[in-house]
Amino acid sequence: MRKTAVSLLVLVVAATWLPAQSGHKVTKADIERWMSEFSNWGRWGKDDQLGTLNLVTPAKRREAAALVKEGVSISMAHNVLTEKAADNENPFVHTMLPSVSGFQMDNFSVSFHGMGQTHLDALCHASFQGKNFNGSPIDKITAEGCPKDSILAIKSGILTRGVIIDIARLKGVDYLEPGTPIYPEDLAAWEKQTGVRVSAGDAVFVRSGRWAMRAAKGPATAFAGLHASCIPWLHERGVAALGGDADPEVIPSQVEGVGAPIHVVALVAMGLPLFDECDLEELGKEAARRNRWVFLFTAAPLAVPGGTGSPINPIATF
Repeated sequence: MRKTAVSLLVLVVAATWLPAQSGHKVTKADIERWMSEFSNWGRWGKDDQLGTLNLVTPAKRREAAALVKEGVSISMAHNVLTEKAADNENPFVHTMLPSVSGFQMDNFSVSFHGMGQTHLDALCHASFQGKNFNGSPIDKITAEGCPKDSILAIKSGILTRGVIIDIARLKGVDYLEPGTPIYPEDLAAWEKQTGVRVSAGDAVFVRSGRWAMRAAKGPATAFAGLHASCIPWLHERGVAALGGDADPEVIPSQVEGVGAPIHVVALVAMGLPLFDECDLEELGKEAARRNRWVFLFTAAPLAVPGGTGSPINPIATF
């Protein structure tokens, strides 16, 4: 009798993890169901704009700070791309200005959303059925920006435990081929191999080797990344922030009718901010050299009222 009960429990748990279809297939209907099932709307109050960053508690910050043993910091930002390319439709523009009284002056111009520049997506970057995270209606967005869920909500920055999940290293390759999906069992295999279990409040960064791939093959329009079937895993683990070396999710989308399923569920339903186009090459090498896959993670966006995101320079400190 007890064995039967345990078996039923396992089946119930498995059913909550898998999409309605067998295998890895995820449909538009699954995404719509998960928008409700994994929603954090109201979890931290009806006016909350931090979403999963609420999981980064003072205790979590103290735990993260205690990870610093060497005082060695590594940038997770790729140098800005100033040349137009297939993966950089809006190049970063750096213009030198006339010097003033012996002081050198310059100007930066950047349209950071896209595949070229390292950036942080604010929760108002994506919407579903006319609403942003926590039910904020998009018809309230004006030329001045987003009145709620903007990047300004993260003005004080993020300090928490960072975890790198190096799937390219797990597979024994320099980089995953463009368009390669990363499945929940890949995440589980990495945890088993490293002994690191992702926990609530962590900032998770998934390395596919995108920048190594770009160096070897040139700009691309398809990218390796998390498959939509990883969405339940992100929710169950309480991931506070998610990043990748392209978008964190596989491109093109493998969910018919949904262009960016992880972006939509993460930003709109979960309130999970996303770090896109991070450069994880040096971090991957240094983590492997130390056999240390966790670190103090810090990042702070520009304080732009109403902004849908920000260029960012995330930092890992060992």
